[in-house]
Amino acid sequence: MEKKDWLRGAFVLTVAALFTKTLSAFYRIPYQNIAGDIGFYIYQQVYPFYGVFLALSTYGYPVAISKLIAENKQSTYKFAVVRLSFYFLSCMSIIMFSILYFGASSLAKTMGDHQLVSLIRAISFVFLLLPFTSVFRGYFQGIGEMVPTAVSQVVEQFVRVCAILFFSSLLLHRGFTVYEAGAGAMAGSLMGSFAALAVLAAYMLRKRMHVHTRLWLPMKEKRKVLLFLAVHGVTICLANMVLVLMQLVDSFTLLPLLQQAGLHELAKTAKGVYDRGQPFIQLGTVAATSFSLALVPMLSGEQMERNTIYTAVRVAFVIGMGAVVGLICILKQANVMLFKDHVGAMELTILAISILFTSLTLTFIAILQGLGDVFRPLFAVCMGMIAKWGLNVVLVPLWHTVGAAVATFIAYAVMCGIAFFYVQKRMSRPLLSFSTIIQTIKAAAMMAMVLAGYIILTNELPVHQGRLFSSFQAIIGVFIGVFVYIIMIVKKEVFAEEDLLAFPFGRYLINIKQRKAG
Repeated sequence: MEKKDWLRGAFVLTVAALFTKTLSAFYRIPYQNIAGDIGFYIYQQVYPFYGVFLALSTYGYPVAISKLIAENKQSTYKFAVVRLSFYFLSCMSIIMFSILYFGASSLAKTMGDHQLVSLIRAISFVFLLLPFTSVFRGYFQGIGEMVPTAVSQVVEQFVRVCAILFFSSLLLHRGFTVYEAGAGAMAGSLMGSFAALAVLAAYMLRKRMHVHTRLWLPMKEKRKVLLFLAVHGVTICLANMVLVLMQLVDSFTLLPLLQQAGLHELAKTAKGVYDRGQPFIQLGTVAATSFSLALVPMLSGEQMERNTIYTAVRVAFVIGMGAVVGLICILKQANVMLFKDHVGAMELTILAISILFTSLTLTFIAILQGLGDVFRPLFAVCMGMIAKWGLNVVLVPLWHTVGAAVATFIAYAVMCGIAFFYVQKRMSRPLLSFSTIIQTIKAAAMMAMVLAGYIILTNELPVHQGRLFSSFQAIIGVFIGVFVYIIMIVKKEVFAEEDLLAFPFGRYLINIKQRKAG
C-alpha cells in the first residue's frame, strides 16, 4: 500500500474512532437520567465485559490479522491466514462465552450482587461474534480498505446506543425493574454488534470472495501465526482497554468493599454516583485516544519519526492539562447539567485529575507499540491494575468512593510513569521540555482565573439557578475556557508553526502567534 493510501486509511479509522468514542461517552448521560444512579451502577458493573469484547474485535485482532495479511501479497496465503485466524478466534470466543454464561452466578457473587446474573448472561453472547467481526475487519484492513471497518464501527455504536436507550426507557416505563432494564441495555449492545456484522458481511459479499482455498500453511508457519495472534491480538488493543480494565477492577472490588464498610444498600447508589466519573474521563481523553490510534497502524510501517513522538506527547499533555483544569472549574455546573444534581463532587474532582494521566498513558502506549514494543505496555497496564486493586482494598474501607477515586488516580499515575520511562529511554532529549510544562501551566492558570471569575459573576445573576441555568453556565464556560486556553497556548509558543498547521484552523492560530511576535 502506498503511503498516501495508508494515510487516507488511517484518517478514516481515526475519524470513526473519534465518533464512536464520543458517542460511547455521551450515551451514558441519558442512560443515567433514565435509570437513576442505581440503574447506572447496574449497567456499569457489567459494561466492562462488553468493553473488552469491543477492544478485541475493533482494535486488537483486526490490527493483528491485518499485519499478517499485509506481510504477504499472495491471495492464497491471505485466505489461509483468514481461515486459521477464524478457527483460533472461534475457540477463544467459545471459551469466553462459556466463562461468562456458565460462570455468571459465581461472577455476580464475586461482584457482590447476585441480581447481575441475567445481565452477565445477556452480554456473554456478544463474544460468539468475535471471530466474524475480527476476521472481516482484519482482512479489509490488511488489503488497505479501511472504509468497511470504519462504517461498521459507526453503525455498531449508533445502533447500540439507540437500542440501549430505547429498551431501558421502554422497560422502565412499563414497570420493569432497573435490573431488567439493564438486561435490556445489554441486549441493545448485542444488537449493535449484529448490525456491525451485517455491514461487514455486505462488504464481503460485494467482493465475491472465495476463501475455501486448498492451501494449508506449513506447521511452522501455523505456529508463527497462532503465536502472533495470541500475543499481539491482546497487546495491540491495550491502549483501548486501559479505561475498561480499571472499570473492571472496580466492578469486582468496589461494591463488596463498600458493603463490608457498612454502607449495605447505600453501596449501590454510592457506586452509581462514583461511576459518573467515567463519562468525564472518557470525554476528556477522547482526543488523545484518537491521536494514539493514528499512531498504532505504523506498527507495520517504517520507523516512526522522532518529531512525531515529541508532537504527540506535547499534544497529549496540553489537551490533558486543559481538560483537567477546565473541567474542575465548571465541575459543579457540568454535574448538575448532565446528572441532575451535584452529588459526588469530591470523587469527580479526583477522577477529573486522572484525565491528564490517561491522556499521556494512552499516547505513550501507542508510541511504544508504534516502535514495535509489545511487552512493556503490557507490563505498565498490569502494574496499574495491580496498584488499583491493592489501593481499593486499602482505601475504600477508609474513605469509601473517595478512596476508590484516589486509587484510580494513583493507578493511572503509576501506569503513566512506567510508560513514560520506557518511551524516554528511547529518546535523545526530554519528551517534555521544562519550558513547555511551565508555559502550559501558566495558560491553564489563566483559564482557571477567567472561569472562576465567570462562575462568580453568573452566580450573582437574579435568576432561578436550577438545572437549565447550570447547563447554560457549563456550556458557555466550555467555550470561554477553550478560547482563553488556546489563545494562551499559542501566545506562549508551546507549539511550533509547523505543528499548528496540522491543527484545525491552524493558519488562524499562526496569525495570532505572529501578531504577538510583531
